[in-house]
Amino acid sequence: MKTTIYYAELAPFRELFRHGRPVLCYHKVVRKPLRARVRSTFIPPRLFAAQMAELRADGFRTVGPDACLEGGGGKEVVLTFDDGSASVQRSASPVLARHGFTAINYLVSDLLGGINRWDTDLGEVPDRLMDEAEIREWLAAGHQIGAHTRTHPVLTEIPAARAREEIAGSKKALEDRFGFAVKHFCYPYGEVSPAVRDMVAEAGFETAVTTVPGIARAGVDPFLIPRLGARGHSLNFRNVLRSLTGGRPGFSSEDVRGLHPAA
Repeated sequence: MKTTIYYAELAPFRELFRHGRPVLCYHKVVRKPLRARVRSTFIPPRLFAAQMAELRADGFRTVGPDACLEGGGGKEVVLTFDDGSASVQRSASPVLARHGFTAINYLVSDLLGGINRWDTDLGEVPDRLMDEAEIREWLAAGHQIGAHTRTHPVLTEIPAARAREEIAGSKKALEDRFGFAVKHFCYPYGEVSPAVRDMVAEAGFETAVTTVPGIARAGVDPFLIPRLGARGHSLNFRNVLRSLTGGRPGFSSEDVRGLHPAA
């Protein structure tokens, strides 16, 4: 069975990160509520702080998504947040400031100040989204925003005309509201097809991130940038067994080997 690779600590990824720029994907910086259905979108503030401290101690600095299109890399990381959860401004922003880090938050333009309706419609717990004042505070701290469509649909499952409006409409709405060009896009659920990829390019974006695991290397398609989902260690059978036998939970360098250029 194929292992789902996610980022929880630096050690297994250190060699991989030498070959390009890692792009880490976060959502909500808050402990998972008891009734939450999707664990992977939550990270406790303490663990997020530990991950940032480890990257800073190892000499990493943050760059924006556009840096993924440049050659080289090494000790540069792109920090991304999907959806615009208010927990990011509340809990992540102070941590980022402490380490001199910046990040980008991909916003669902029609739901600013509301809740994650695309999730609650499916039974997920509600999460408050950043309102305009919070977004302006985020921007004033030196961070960026990007577009994540108007309402967070699966772009590959809706009519082309609606998908095009979700993409271009989110860009225009954010630009009109905040007064500057919005250059970066994020595919909801990571779902993208060749047609959707071309719509993003035609809308005038410069980059788009996916959920395909990997790092950004020279020559990457600017509209198909890979990312690593960031979270805590899973309480799966393998990690429980490792803990019981004195090992550390998480991934080994061997687990990550398949993402290396030479693999």
